[in-house]
Amino acid sequence: MKNLFYIVLAFTILSSCSEYQKVLKNEDIAPKFKMGESFYNEGKYAKANRLFAQIVPNYRGKPQAEKLMYLYSNTFYKLKEYYNAGYQFERFAASYPKSEKLAEASFLSVKSYYMLSPAYTKDQTETKEAIEKLQEFINLFPESEYVTEANTLFKELEFKLEQKAYSIAKQYNHISDYPASIKSFDNFVFDFPGSVLREKAFFYRLDSAYKLAVNSVEYRQTANGIEHIKLTRLKDAKEYYNAFKKAFSNSEDVQVADNMAVVLDEELKKYDNKS
Repeated sequence: MKNLFYIVLAFTILSSCSEYQKVLKNEDIAPKFKMGESFYNEGKYAKANRLFAQIVPNYRGKPQAEKLMYLYSNTFYKLKEYYNAGYQFERFAASYPKSEKLAEASFLSVKSYYMLSPAYTKDQTETKEAIEKLQEFINLFPESEYVTEANTLFKELEFKLEQKAYSIAKQYNHISDYPASIKSFDNFVFDFPGSVLREKAFFYRLDSAYKLAVNSVEYRQTANGIEHIKLTRLKDAKEYYNAFKKAFSNSEDVQVADNMAVVLDEELKKYDNKS
């Protein structure tokens, strides 16, 4: 009985494969649609996709085209081919603006772009594109059942941009490029006013300004003459300290910041009669 079971199973699989190959090579499009839908419902998305790809052009303008295009687009999504899924769902939404599947297809399109967003340590071009598309979706479908998830995805991607900007600024601090670090943290504070990384950004901006100031040369020659560069940098660092202390007086880094302020005040006293 056990051997008979395996024989029947093997025969069934071979027959199924044979039938699939026969339909795949057939010129008739109706069996391809029927078998493709059957495979789709069984979760065999690769086979369904291959059949659908052969007949999509033939169904343009026909009543079945809307259903076919939705199934075809979703096979890409199920197969995690997100570039193709995003593109095909966009085509579906453009072609069938009155479809009952419009909101769902539009959401799956933008979610496909979300899935393409890389880790924050990499280039974030695709993340920015996904954010734009998610915002468009939220604006177009504010009452959609998918809008809550869309907002969640939007916030995740925005935080990824925050992480990227913060890590760049902190890396400048790490390699002692303090002017670049200060500028980057200034941009971060301006661009992401509600960020959970804001406290650390304020602190490391102060840290960069402090190190730049205390290690600075006294003067430098400029096109307008000699500039008292150290004094300027000490004042700037003290302003960054004041901003940090005012915004985050209970920070775990406040003691370190206070120690920096003591040094800055001692240095600034040297210029009391010169400033």
